[in-house]
Amino acid sequence: MQKSVEKLKLKLKKLTSRRWSISLDERLEKIKKTIVGWTNYYKIGYWKDVAQMVDAHVRFRLRMCIWKQWKKVNTKKKALISLGVPKREAWMLANSRKAYARCASSFLNNVLTNKRLKERGLVFLLDQYDLKHC
Repeated sequence: MQKSVEKLKLKLKKLTSRRWSISLDERLEKIKKTIVGWTNYYKIGYWKDVAQMVDAHVRFRLRMCIWKQWKKVNTKKKALISLGVPKREAWMLANSRKAYARCASSFLNNVLTNKRLKERGLVFLLDQYDLKHC
């Protein structure tokens, strides 16, 4: 099982690469296919802790992809404002010189919440696990 988890993580890492310029909807669809397929194949086993770890990592990498897709400061600012961040704070965050990973692990956690990612179409491995084990 450990080998298959490593292969899953590697596949998800490729799907959430910042270098891959693909629309967010297409990326989420490919992630969904991968997660649902893996879950259906390994539905018998107990891997709830693995699901939680992989989900957290995918969300983190997805937040980095989104931050990079916004590219320019004004785009970041407008997007943050539309997500409910006050204008002054949005301007400060959009002008951040921090790396993508730093932004994704700090303030983007509060802006791009798990609920928002799920509404956008991200499928969680843990949810799929719960569907198979109920």
